[in-house]
Amino acid sequence: MITRLQIAEVSDAAFIHEIMIQAFIEYKQTAAPSSALEESVSSVSDALKDGEQALIAFDDRDEAAGMVRFRLKETAVYFFRLSVVPEKRGCGIAKRLLKALEDYAGQNNKYELICRVREKAAKNLNLYRSLGYSIFDREVVYKPNGVQIAVVFMRKRLERQV
Repeated sequence: MITRLQIAEVSDAAFIHEIMIQAFIEYKQTAAPSSALEESVSSVSDALKDGEQALIAFDDRDEAAGMVRFRLKETAVYFFRLSVVPEKRGCGIAKRLLKALEDYAGQNNKYELICRVREKAAKNLNLYRSLGYSIFDREVVYKPNGVQIAVVFMRKRLERQV
C-alpha cells in the first residue's frame, strides 16, 4: 500500500536511478534493451536540474515502491520511465502514481497526459488503456544495432477545471 508520494529533488537522483534500474533490468537481455538502462545517476541529476521532475511513491514501511519521471509541456504532462520495483508490482502502484500525476497536471493547468510506449509491451498498453489512455500516433525507433522498435504515443485528456 502506498502511504506517501513526493515530488523529487535533484538530491534524489541516485534514488530515482536505482528504482528505474530495478524496474527496467528485465529488459537487459532483449534484442533492444531499454535506453533507461543506459542512463546514469549523473544523467538523471542533470535532467532534474534542467526542468525534469519525478514523483516517488513510498509504501507503508517508507520504502520506495515506484516512481515516474515527467516534464511539463505547454498544455500537457509528458511522462516516461514509469517504474515499479519488481517485488511490489500488482499492488496498484503504477495506477496511484498516474492518478497523482493527473492531479498534479490539473493543479498546473495542463489538460492531458502523454507517454510513449513500445507497441509490443502489451501489459503497459493494457494498463494505460484501462485508465483511459488512447493511441494517437506511432513511430519506429532505430537502435544503433539495427533493431527497429515500433512505439506508440498515448494520451489521456483530463477534465478542465472551471
